[in-house]
Amino acid sequence: MNLKKILTWTGVAFLLFFLINAPDQAGQLVNNIKDSLADAANAVITFMQNIFV
Repeated sequence: MNLKKILTWTGVAFLLFFLINAPDQAGQLVNNIKDSLADAANAVITFMQNIFV
């Protein structure tokens, strides 16, 4: 068993533990990540618009 597989399964186990024990916080974390990705995408779009306009 290689290290990548061990780390992957450890991450999955931690994620499941977190989801089961703290579902509200897990949902908030997902929303925060989604919002951060949306902000980053909007920043890139604004940058590209400023370059080509």
